[in-house]
Amino acid sequence: MTKRLEGKVALISGGAQGMGASHARAIVSEGGRVVIGDIDESAAAAVLAELGDDIAFVRLDVSSTDEWDAAVRTAVERFGKLDVLVNNAGILVASPIEDFSDDDWERTLAVNLTGAFKGIRAAVPELARSAPSSIINISSTAGLKGFPGIAAYNSTKFGVRGLTKSTAIELAERGIRVNSIHPGNINTRMIEGLYDGYPHVPMRRAGDVEEISRLVVFLACEESSFSTGAEFVADGGETAGAPDPFA
Repeated sequence: MTKRLEGKVALISGGAQGMGASHARAIVSEGGRVVIGDIDESAAAAVLAELGDDIAFVRLDVSSTDEWDAAVRTAVERFGKLDVLVNNAGILVASPIEDFSDDDWERTLAVNLTGAFKGIRAAVPELARSAPSSIINISSTAGLKGFPGIAAYNSTKFGVRGLTKSTAIELAERGIRVNSIHPGNINTRMIEGLYDGYPHVPMRRAGDVEEISRLVVFLACEESSFSTGAEFVADGGETAGAPDPFA
């Protein structure tokens, strides 16, 4: 049986750990090959050792235009083309709005939003050559509703949602689909110690990284061929409403 991503080549930002590493494993398990871009070379080494010849690493600071260009070149030079871009890199800084520094605001925008924009811009020529192709932007439930204390993160994740819709319309005629994934609380270092029992989530738990990676595979392959400019939510029901608002 042909695997769903047989012959596909993906570039994943923030691919050395957490959700990004999980996405890489899922794509390789479905027959694809992956370039992971990250600033953490030691974490990347472990993923490379695990996945072998089907994966390559490139140092990628997503705020750098030059490093994005180099990442796309690496995919083409190593594997011959680029079919899928996963804009996964992200950071979260929590602070009351009046205490939020200019540096933290600008760094969050540079990684979460500008990084996604630069990734799309760098990848489009190769994605168009390989069309039909796919861009997958990892947003958040924070791209669907507000949260206190994370104004920069909230703003960037709404921004990623808007970037997705704009580029989906623009790139449709070139055979490039663009969709966003909106995870809720996922078991990664980003949410360690954040909630006790997840009372705000109808399913009363956090998600596992693999549950998001399955969505990535779906959007990367032709099973999602009529989906573009869309939001795919995996949040245990969080954005549907409070499980018991009167409790």
